[in-house]
Amino acid sequence: MARLQRVCTDVFADFIRVGASMPLFLGLALIQDWKLSIVAMVGLPLLAYPMVRLSQRLRRAATRSQEQQAETASLLAETIAGAKVVQGFAMERFEIGRFRAALDRMLAADLKSARAVALAPAVMEIFGALAGALLFSYAGRQVAKGRITGGDVMVIVVSLGYFFMSLRRMNAINSEVQQAIAAAKRVFSMLDREREIRDRPGAEVLPSFSSEIRFEGVDFAYDDEKILDGIDLTIRRGETVALVGASGSGKTTIANLLPRFYDANAGRILFDGHEIRSVTLESLRGQIGLVTQETVLFNDTVRNNIAYGRSDVPMGAIVAAAKSAHAHDFIESLPDKYDTIVGERGARLSVGQRQRLTIARALLKDPPILILDEATSALDSESEMLVQEALEVLMKNRTSLVIAHRLATVRRADRILVLEKGRIVETGTHRELLDRDGLYARFHSLQMQAS
Repeated sequence: MARLQRVCTDVFADFIRVGASMPLFLGLALIQDWKLSIVAMVGLPLLAYPMVRLSQRLRRAATRSQEQQAETASLLAETIAGAKVVQGFAMERFEIGRFRAALDRMLAADLKSARAVALAPAVMEIFGALAGALLFSYAGRQVAKGRITGGDVMVIVVSLGYFFMSLRRMNAINSEVQQAIAAAKRVFSMLDREREIRDRPGAEVLPSFSSEIRFEGVDFAYDDEKILDGIDLTIRRGETVALVGASGSGKTTIANLLPRFYDANAGRILFDGHEIRSVTLESLRGQIGLVTQETVLFNDTVRNNIAYGRSDVPMGAIVAAAKSAHAHDFIESLPDKYDTIVGERGARLSVGQRQRLTIARALLKDPPILILDEATSALDSESEMLVQEALEVLMKNRTSLVIAHRLATVRRADRILVLEKGRIVETGTHRELLDRDGLYARFHSLQMQAS
């Protein structure tokens, strides 16, 4: 971005200034003596080919340099984020070695780019020297023959000298532009990338949810690995449905299909009879609240994290949501209360406090449909109790889809669905499933023994 900024300001201004002065100097030399001027520039067309080749080489080298810088920055960010793991496994030397190797690759790419940048001025200097030699040789003979005067030669030399200085500056501008183009390609390739999940042409606005969500023969696979296999499921309005099962059984995938984070490979999902791929993403996701195990907060104030993008929300509504989420008391104890900056990803708050803020955010959104994905799995007992109480307030009078490994958190669900290898193998209440003595009962027994 720094290269793009420089090209759009300083370099562009130089281009305008130099580009405007070059025709003036060239015109002055031609008017003074066009034959002598042409002799000095006879090799100019020959310069075009090496300069084009050097520009292409520079762009390729700059692209590789940008890629290596991105790889190095990513590695550094990853290592810093995982510092505790690195220290816990005593892998500091290993990570230092990886980082040094990345720096070596970046240095090699930068050196190639630097060589390409340095080669262009050298070509220009050689050309300038040859042009100067031709000019003085021809001019000397013409002065000796009395065809031109020394004053004419000086005017032409000065004019062409400024012209070639401008040409050198244009070459430097070209070098910076080529590097900026390489950087711009990476930026615009991300900006221009089409979203895999997007509105279909003619998509309609989804009416307010009022009746049921229905899965009909839904299949889903990551690459060639099938995750869901013929899911048939109906979730009625106001019902709390829990999904349990071993890791990889498809619980989170079902939750991700509802707001269309992915699209099913087969079958369909309907909201009140509307197939979700036929409605706009904004109207669909606007009716769904999401609380996950990984809390996502922004480096902003508590107030703005709860309101999230809604500047028109009155402070009273924000406080009411915080109170319902059992977050108001700890917010009041913060240095600036609701104006306290929470830090990057909420780093200045505990895990439980961050989770309660995300619940307050969901409460303020007031969606009719709620997805809870392992919302309490990362909490200690005290925090879990507070968050669970906040979740009960959040789930009241809403259609809720709850995903949990700990079965104690889903006992009060209206229905519990047990998944195995992408299929629903058991359905019922907590009591019914225990009496059935199947897979759910086995999960329950194992967790009771573990506790």
